[in-house]
Amino acid sequence: MGITKKTSNEVKKIRVRFAPSPTGQLHVGSLRTALYNYLFAKKNGGDFILRLEDTDRARFVEGSLENLLEVLKWAKILHNEGPFTEKTLLRNAPGMMAGEVAKSNKYQGIVEIGNHGPYIQSERLELYKNYADELVKNGKAYYCFCEPERLEKMKEDQRAKKQAPMYDRHCLKNISADDVNKNLKSNCPYVIRLKVPENQLIEFDDIIRGKITINSNTIDDQVLLKSDGYPTYHLANVVDDHEMCVSHVIRGDEWLPSTPKHILLYEAFGWQKPEFAHLPLLLNIDRSKLSKRQGDVAVEDYVKKGYLKEAIINFIALLGWNPGEGNTQEIFSLDELIEKFDLKKVHKAGAVFDLKKLDWLNSEYIKNLPLEKLYEKSTEFFQGKDFYQIASGEKKSEDYLKKVLTIEQGRLNNLSEVGEYSKFFFQDIDYPPALLKWKAMSLADIKNSLEKSKIVLEKIGQNDWTRENLEKSLLEAAGNKRGDLLWPLRVALTGEQKSPTPFEVSWVLGKDESLKRLNFALNKASELK
Repeated sequence: MGITKKTSNEVKKIRVRFAPSPTGQLHVGSLRTALYNYLFAKKNGGDFILRLEDTDRARFVEGSLENLLEVLKWAKILHNEGPFTEKTLLRNAPGMMAGEVAKSNKYQGIVEIGNHGPYIQSERLELYKNYADELVKNGKAYYCFCEPERLEKMKEDQRAKKQAPMYDRHCLKNISADDVNKNLKSNCPYVIRLKVPENQLIEFDDIIRGKITINSNTIDDQVLLKSDGYPTYHLANVVDDHEMCVSHVIRGDEWLPSTPKHILLYEAFGWQKPEFAHLPLLLNIDRSKLSKRQGDVAVEDYVKKGYLKEAIINFIALLGWNPGEGNTQEIFSLDELIEKFDLKKVHKAGAVFDLKKLDWLNSEYIKNLPLEKLYEKSTEFFQGKDFYQIASGEKKSEDYLKKVLTIEQGRLNNLSEVGEYSKFFFQDIDYPPALLKWKAMSLADIKNSLEKSKIVLEKIGQNDWTRENLEKSLLEAAGNKRGDLLWPLRVALTGEQKSPTPFEVSWVLGKDESLKRLNFALNKASELK
């Protein structure tokens, strides 16, 4: 694999990349990084590259790449270069053929598209080795043969002296060129380290954080190539960004301390560095770093809970960014995000992952779903509920479920809540007789109220059984004592103190079931003393 050269056109074009590791399900923070890169590329007519950083084999999780591709496709954060599944390629080939096509050597069923591949780091090992050797040849890096035991002892001594653990350059200072050659011929294990220049100020302008200055004396002679032939993150990251003509590196704040190391590598190679933008950390409500110990962090966790794609994307976009300039808009489509997104309006401070805000956004999107779409998305959530499993066949019908959803639509925070607060629609109810009592009502008052409701419902024909007719008829019967009529009726229909209105509930239950429950309530009332 040779070393490629950039053309002037490639250097000028906006090119960004999302480069996750295949270590499990996609973290919500990683989805935000992907989204911001995508928005920036689309806003500026650039390219969005997906690259897989899979050189840390100890953390590799089987199936992670396939999962990643599915989540990005689901979110409509679509890359135009990088790995794709063969199925995706077949479906979307006309819009994707922007470069060479090659099958992955490492992952079955994965195809890579683009002119800067491979886009999977484990398929680029020869390239990294060539570049590391080039640095050694030019005196910018050196071989280190130190055994792990010596390195650990060195770090222990430094910690005891309250010094930052850093390599002491033993191999650079004490091993001659002849000894290096002998060790190499004897196949002694080695790593290649960057020779960090001394007393050099490293400065760069971060698009989000502004000017940053660091002294090179605080930077370790980092390992570039490990003894197993695999590159470290630092070498692979810089080489890949250069080879793939990346113009802007947009990544999480946790990579900010690595940026000076990367800049030194760009300088060692004589390459132009990209622009950097480091995104704020995601925080829990208590301002601690978002972690699995305090809640869900995988995108799929939220999908399984019934959060809509549009709400998740909208919410994640606002974790650290807003349009500014007094704009109070909070609901954004993906196209609106592309239009309004600006890296300079991303905040420096950590962004709080507020579930209440996500619930609100999701509820707004649910409210605006057409009933047919809401039914399609809710079916699997109904089917997973115990109360649904034991419900009668008529209560599982499409017509019945759509009625339930019509009532619940404005009350749902997420789709996993369907039916949870209105199980009375699906199962027989029971309740203490005292619940039928409204304020100072006597037993006779309760029975009279239930009988009045029963008479009203009996008079309404099946064809006239609408929410409007039910509400009109019951309110006319109640007169100016609504509580006396509607409270016992609500309890009779639901067995609950709080529920949708009795007009709505009776409409969903239907005439026969409503009258059945009223008769049950009359028997219950007889138990009152």
